[in-house]
Amino acid sequence: MTNDEIQSTALNIDDFFSPGGVVGKSFDGYERRQQQVEMAKAVQKALSIKRHLVVEAGTGVGKSLAYLAPAVEKAILGANRVVISTFTIALQEQLINKDIPCLNRCLPWSFKATLAKGKSNYLCKRRLEFAIRRQMGLFDQFGDALAEINNWATRTADGSLSDLPFIPEARVWDTVKAEHGNCKGRKCGYWTSCFCQRAKRELENANVIVTNHALLFSDLALREEEFSILPDYKWVIIDEAHNIERVSEEHFGIEISSGSVRFMLDGLYNPRTHKGLLVYTEAGKLTDLVVKASEAAKEFFKDVRQWNERHRSQSNGRCYKNFVEDNLSAHIKELRAGLSGLAKQAKDEDERFELTRYVDKCAGLLQDLEAFLPQTKQDYVYWVEVSSPREIGEAAISRGKNKREAVYLKSAPLNVGADVKRSLFDKFESVIMTSATLSSGGEKGKGGFEFFAGRVGLGDYDAVKLGSPFDYQKQVTIYVESELPEPNDEKFVESACEAIKKYILKTQGRAFVLFTSYKMLGNFAEQLAEWFKDNNIELLQQGVGLDRTSLLKRFKMDGRFVLFGTDSFWQGVDVAGEALSNVIIVRLPFAVPDTPLLAGRLDKIKEEGGNPFAEYQLPLAIIKFKQGFGRLIRTKTDTGIVVILDSRILSKSYGRNFLAAIPKCKIEIVTHSGRRITED
Repeated sequence: MTNDEIQSTALNIDDFFSPGGVVGKSFDGYERRQQQVEMAKAVQKALSIKRHLVVEAGTGVGKSLAYLAPAVEKAILGANRVVISTFTIALQEQLINKDIPCLNRCLPWSFKATLAKGKSNYLCKRRLEFAIRRQMGLFDQFGDALAEINNWATRTADGSLSDLPFIPEARVWDTVKAEHGNCKGRKCGYWTSCFCQRAKRELENANVIVTNHALLFSDLALREEEFSILPDYKWVIIDEAHNIERVSEEHFGIEISSGSVRFMLDGLYNPRTHKGLLVYTEAGKLTDLVVKASEAAKEFFKDVRQWNERHRSQSNGRCYKNFVEDNLSAHIKELRAGLSGLAKQAKDEDERFELTRYVDKCAGLLQDLEAFLPQTKQDYVYWVEVSSPREIGEAAISRGKNKREAVYLKSAPLNVGADVKRSLFDKFESVIMTSATLSSGGEKGKGGFEFFAGRVGLGDYDAVKLGSPFDYQKQVTIYVESELPEPNDEKFVESACEAIKKYILKTQGRAFVLFTSYKMLGNFAEQLAEWFKDNNIELLQQGVGLDRTSLLKRFKMDGRFVLFGTDSFWQGVDVAGEALSNVIIVRLPFAVPDTPLLAGRLDKIKEEGGNPFAEYQLPLAIIKFKQGFGRLIRTKTDTGIVVILDSRILSKSYGRNFLAAIPKCKIEIVTHSGRRITED
């Protein structure tokens, strides 16, 4: 297609999304949604006039098609790439497997879209061959796993971890995965069949790149150092944009954990198993250095843990400069120097690459320690976390590991806005951000977006707020328990348990009960466990037994299930139909103010003369409340109830802000004497 032909086929949004248009003809039962049309027009305009755009669009709008169509148009007409970033794997799969193939049939241009994964998701054939050669020294007990991976490598099309028919032990995959800085490039004997190079070529030939927020921000950070993961792109569309701040914290902060240090050192030499990279090298006294470093690491994290035990009640884990003695860095420096010397002497080139890999890992750990302990960055919070086995919970379950205590040193900026602005908004001519939950108010236009924009450093932007095509007044009834004690009252748990029983029976299970902490969840589960058994209702409890994915799969099965969930079940969970007919919000989701990062942010607002509750805690809670409410109605035929057990939503002046932020529904205010129905 020539340039003149492309220009003559610019997308008419009204025609494209009309019942008789190409989209309507491609889907049986297609219904035109005005909100989808308005969103597509807003995205098309923002891309055309080089503006940043924030779009809040309710469930059922069809956001992905609304931004995909103008994004493809811009990529084709502008002869450049657009990156589409999501937070969840489920949405990436929807885009790649459903929405994009549909658009390729509907749009007047042929285009190529590719899913971008981090390099560590791919198998490195050279490292696999080396691991097999050194199997006895590395880990003889995992020989079967290596053999399976080797057989799979001859059959797989893309060579990525998601295509592997089993989940390998972390140590095994760490030994065979592709890595930046551990690649021979064109000198590698596997260059022509390299899975990473094949994926890179596909990205370079793509008009649309689909990725996740973590990889996007990794790429943005590298671009500031004149490197990159992704090929050049000109426009960015961020779906599930309410997670930007959380992802940015991780990328612009520091995390040092006892587990990661132990994992690194054991990979070199594990004195318990006498396995590791150094076993079959001419390591000399290097294994002794590893043992000394391991002992130093144990002492270092023991000191951190003991400091936390002494000071947590006063500091909530927030630590001061050089709060413990650094008895670890000197050992890591000595080990790094020894590894560097050994790498230079290595006759086996693959061995040299593996040793250099550990040199770089030691350097990275030193860099983090040297930044964390003296607290070199201003306007950052530095803190300690010690996770008990119960708190490690879901993450440990998903890895199939025995749960054990872990010690973390963490830092994060008080506000990631400056970093996001510099690396994202200042670098790209148009960034589109969308989600069902970006505003913390019910106003039109930019009203209610100020909190989100301020947190991510977005200054000059356009905003569109679109409702849902669903009829919430017919599909949802909200029950508010107006006379329960407030959540901090000692009588709350007993009263709330009785209310939960009532509403669970009303829907015969089929409910999410959403909590704001694992501690509260566990308390209620303990109180109600016998009642659930007596009523033949199965209680599924997050953090106990099954991981999040397995819990959700079990919940969707036919039966009487109730799922007790915390943070990760407030958002990103899609259960359509009768399986989920009841969402119970136990308390309004105000973030606990004694976490170090939140406490630091509230202190900062106070120091600047602001109101921490009104400016931060309230809008953050409203957005999360909207996310919890949004779990119930996923299609136009879904119906059900939302139950609010926190009476502050009526008794406090700020309560009306929560109800104003969600779609209008029928509300029943429940009292001891009866009910009165009110329309909101």
